[in-house]
Amino acid sequence: MAPITKITRVSLKLNTGIERLTGTCGIIMTLIVVLQVFCRYVLNHSLFWSEELARFLLVWLSFLGATVAYCRGMHPAVDLVYKHLPPGFQKSATISVHLAAIAFFGVMTFFGLKFSYFVRLQISPALHLPKWIIFGAIPISGAIFLIHAINFLIGELRNKKP
Repeated sequence: MAPITKITRVSLKLNTGIERLTGTCGIIMTLIVVLQVFCRYVLNHSLFWSEELARFLLVWLSFLGATVAYCRGMHPAVDLVYKHLPPGFQKSATISVHLAAIAFFGVMTFFGLKFSYFVRLQISPALHLPKWIIFGAIPISGAIFLIHAINFLIGELRNKKP
């Protein structure tokens, strides 16, 4: 059994924290929506901020939840061709996929930061939150994806099997 690298420990601890955060956000979002429905249909009074907050939580849940799925290997994959490759080509294909993922997540992080900076002075209508907080989900999840992808690449490179 290979020793656990520092990047693997960081990736796993980060994923555990993100799992807890997404669980908490999911519960909060559910409670907000239930409260909004109760107030609207029972008390006949709508909460002006609830839909916007639930939408923002859903954005963060989607991006952070995707990092959890990626770390656990639960993301969708098309492996019809991959399964028919010889083992040496499978390893090369896996490394190529990890390199492409690293490039994509780097672009996601860079342009996510750029866009978040672009909207930094805009505010949301109901909550009056700066829009960079909402769009910050993109570069933050991109950076998390990068950590996981680098971990996967290093793990694949350290694996001596063809």
